[in-house]
Amino acid sequence: MSEFLLIDHFEPHVGKIFRFKGTRYAMPLHRIQTNPGEGVPPGMKRKPFILIFRAPKEPEHLPEGRYECEIEDGPTYALYVMPIMTPDPALQDYQAVFT
Repeated sequence: MSEFLLIDHFEPHVGKIFRFKGTRYAMPLHRIQTNPGEGVPPGMKRKPFILIFRAPKEPEHLPEGRYECEIEDGPTYALYVMPIMTPDPALQDYQAVFT
């Protein structure tokens, strides 16, 4: 059974490298996006948040999917990650959404 993940699981790992098992991709957790000042919405178990990973732009990107992510000097979590539109043409951002 998977652990119920909260923002507290990831805050200490901002800036650390996440390795996506079974792929050649490794990238830092760039930031955690939340709605400041908002608590846990009614009927939900946690405050929603989004992990944003950032990597250099390459001809191919990490495909959307579920990956075991090994955190540099930390635990391993299963995350569903997808590429997202990135304004900087030299970079590619990815997100993992938790609602």
